[in-house]
Amino acid sequence: MSTDSLRSHLVRLLDWQDAHATFDAAVQGIEPEFQGIRPPGLPHSAWELLEHLRFTQRDILDFCRDPGYVEPKWPDDYWPPSAAPPSPDAWNHSASAFRDDRGALKQLAANPAVDLFAAIPHGTGQTILRELLLVADHNAYHVGQLVLLRRALGIWQ
Repeated sequence: MSTDSLRSHLVRLLDWQDAHATFDAAVQGIEPEFQGIRPPGLPHSAWELLEHLRFTQRDILDFCRDPGYVEPKWPDDYWPPSAAPPSPDAWNHSASAFRDDRGALKQLAANPAVDLFAAIPHGTGQTILRELLLVADHNAYHVGQLVLLRRALGIWQ
C-alpha cells in the first residue's frame, strides 16, 4: 500500500492553507510596538504566541528525530519569559526558525523512508504520523489566537 497520498496531505496540512489563516499571514506586518501587548481579556501577546509556536514545533521535531530527546519542563520551557521580544531582531529570527522547522517536518512527512506508523523508539507509543497531526493541530490553534489578537489590536486586514 502506497502512502504517497497521505504524505502529500500531511505536507499540505502543515501549512494549513486550505481552511485557516496561514502562519505567514498571522505574523507578517505586526509592528514592534504591538508585538508585546496583551490585549484586555487575552492571555498572551503576539510575541508569546510566536515563541510558543516556534518552541513547541521544534520540540516535536526534536522528539521525532533525536533518540536522545529530553522533554522540556511544562509549562515553563514552552513560553518565553516576557511578553515582548528581547531584541529588535528577535521577532524575525523566531518566525524564520519556525518556517525552517516546519520545512523539516514537511521533509519528514514526505520522506518515503520514514515509517509514519511505527512507534518512535524513544517514545511511549507515539508515531511520526501522530506527531505530525499534533503539530499541525497545535499550530492551527495558536495561529487562530494570533488572528484574534490582531483583531483585538485592530491590526488584522
